[in-house]
Amino acid sequence: MKIMMFAHGGSLNRGCEAIVRSSTNLIKDQINGSEVYLASHKPETDKLLTRLDGIYDGSAVGIRKFSKEWLVATIQNKLFRSERYALGVIEKNTIRHIKDMDIVMSIGGDNYCYGEQPNWYEIDRRVKQQGKKLVLWGCSIGEEDMSDEKLEDLKRFDLIIARETLTYNMLISKGLKKVKLSADPAFTMEQEELSLPEGWQEGNTVGINFSPLVSKLNEKSREAVNQLIKHILKETTMTIALTPHVIYEGNNDYVVLQQIYEQFKSTNRVILLPDHLSAIQYKGYIARMRFFIGARTHATIAAYSNYVPTMVLGYSVKSKGIAKDIFGEEKLVLDLKQLSHANILKDSFDEMVREEEVIKAKLKESMPKIKKMSHKAVDYLKELA
Repeated sequence: MKIMMFAHGGSLNRGCEAIVRSSTNLIKDQINGSEVYLASHKPETDKLLTRLDGIYDGSAVGIRKFSKEWLVATIQNKLFRSERYALGVIEKNTIRHIKDMDIVMSIGGDNYCYGEQPNWYEIDRRVKQQGKKLVLWGCSIGEEDMSDEKLEDLKRFDLIIARETLTYNMLISKGLKKVKLSADPAFTMEQEELSLPEGWQEGNTVGINFSPLVSKLNEKSREAVNQLIKHILKETTMTIALTPHVIYEGNNDYVVLQQIYEQFKSTNRVILLPDHLSAIQYKGYIARMRFFIGARTHATIAAYSNYVPTMVLGYSVKSKGIAKDIFGEEKLVLDLKQLSHANILKDSFDEMVREEEVIKAKLKESMPKIKKMSHKAVDYLKELA
């Protein structure tokens, strides 16, 4: 079985790396003779993914003005109001490999949460035109993200694997028949433990991950996080480890965390982890934290999977759905509006500290079931063969 993953933006988003890395391991370990390929927008960032059988340049291609492709695209658009030809040219780096595959798998987790995706819709059409199996792997989609065009695209899939029950129930309510429930593959990802940095307190360090995305969506959230850090420094003896997880230019956690670090470094109780670690290395640090506070979903998954009590600075259905599947409720998940209020962050942190042992016990109870659900996704994949 030859499988190609696409809709991957590159591994400088360590969450994307975690999805590809863990999915590849699950598939290759459970399906004998399987081959897994990746079409990546930034293939140069994916060289650390050594179990893949091939990495393709899946980046979009521009259409040069007055070229043959431009003329044909212009005519099609004017006569038929169709962009399909143009989209096929733009995505030809991915489309050219469909013929060699048995299964083509759209990954990325929350890719369908951000408006219409006509480029991917066109790739999906080409997959089905060539008679190949089409899979949406480990997705989260909110009710607010749905549209008629998106629903039509989702109907093309031979298998949709939702990674939490909120998405699963919503998709079923839309009449989609080929939906299965699983868990994010990254719950099963391995970890690598590096030397602890100076100032780290073993058993008494809290990790904080904050992102430019959350800061942009809620401008007051940055000051609220600053107030939370002051609260932790005043009311506890913990060290704070600022933990980046996405390091793309223009969406770089390290940039905003470095600014926070400069504010608090004189306390000698705030550490900034480096910006060049892999997903498994970040997970190795997160695994040794006492608590974790995170905006990036896969940073919080790294914490959950190591029984680290976690507070989620959530901004989509994925955070709420994952927490609900673990705890039976949206435990310690703050929505975007709540991040304006420092008192809500402080109260949630205090709640996490008070309930530390109860939360750890629940994580230890839930994780085997969650990881089993991650493996179940491959069983559904096998049924397509």
